Amino acid sequence: MANEAVIIELLGNKGDPISVTVADGVDIAKGTLMKIADPRTGSATSADGDAFIGIAAAAKVADDGSTNLAVYTNGIFDIKDSGSGITAGQTVKIDGANLIATADEAGAQDSAQIVGIALETAANSEVIEVRINK
Repeated sequence: MANEAVIIELLGNKGDPISVTVADGVDIAKGTLMKIADPRTGSATSADGDAFIGIAAAAKVADDGSTNLAVYTNGIFDIKDSGSGITAGQTVKIDGANLIATADEAGAQDSAQIVGIALETAANSEVIEVRINK
């Protein structure tokens, strides 16, 4: 994968990680933006509108027998803008695999799509600091 989030600062209790179930047969890179499905199952984000759960705290190797992965839920991370143009202070959401965009459409502000608050402005497909707190 590409464009994984990079830790700037873990907040709370070392990023307040939680455990999610993951498929054994998939690779997940450390720093991958993760989406949630029922029952408490995580996978890599892939599209606009995905329900964000956190950021992969470690790498998961396909077919290693592991079906649990910790995700960070509280911190500041460098994350890549999809090219939407983000202003510092705006809420951001998933907009593809490891990409974010402004959360400006109806419903996004009140949903699990929100990743966090932009701490920097992105003019065009830049990496910016984002404060997540799930």
